[in-house]
Amino acid sequence: MKRIIVVDDDADIAEIINKYLAREGFSVSVFHEADSVLEALEHGLPDMFILDIMMPGMDGLELCKKIRRRGDVPVIFVSARSEEVDRVLGLELGGDDYLTKPFSPRELVARVRSVLRRAGSNRPAVEEDEVQVGDLVIFPARREAAVGTESLELTVKEFDLLQLLAKNSGRALSREQILDQVWGYDYVGDIRAVDDVVKRLRRKIKESGARVRVNTVWGYGYKINV
Repeated sequence: MKRIIVVDDDADIAEIINKYLAREGFSVSVFHEADSVLEALEHGLPDMFILDIMMPGMDGLELCKKIRRRGDVPVIFVSARSEEVDRVLGLELGGDDYLTKPFSPRELVARVRSVLRRAGSNRPAVEEDEVQVGDLVIFPARREAAVGTESLELTVKEFDLLQLLAKNSGRALSREQILDQVWGYDYVGDIRAVDDVVKRLRRKIKESGARVRVNTVWGYGYKINV
């Protein structure tokens, strides 16, 4: 299921977009200002952004530039401004398409599908080394984990820890090993930071329905088992 983030300070328009995209089978997250979007990106990038240009605070153009620093994700701009200079600026700053308000929801869905097709065809044909433990599948290149068609919403540390444990399935890793691999060799904080991330990861795995468990190896560390 493709994930789309919609950012528009007009709640009514955002809800209409959400409704139509969800009806077409997309997973949609709605935000009304840019700062909350940047926080959400700590959990990973979606498959597409739909950005309103004119928003209070950070506008859609500035947000697009920040998104581009994190990854090459398709962006569709929506705006009440129909002047050619605005469309050109949006496309030059990294937008993949530009739609003027008011627009037909059906047209938006068609544009979304078209941009996603183009993005897929332009992507290098490189096989992902998927990591699977039971019914939980990890996609390292996309930094995603899923059970069936449902993705787990993980923070950066939660994903890195899950990936490390999965690549060493059935093998116990010490807290020190986990700190070195996930936090880095120069980490000087509390070793119990590992326990806090494990606790959150366990909860999310349980909520996902995955038939895998992160088990404690008492006095040592953790391992993942089916």
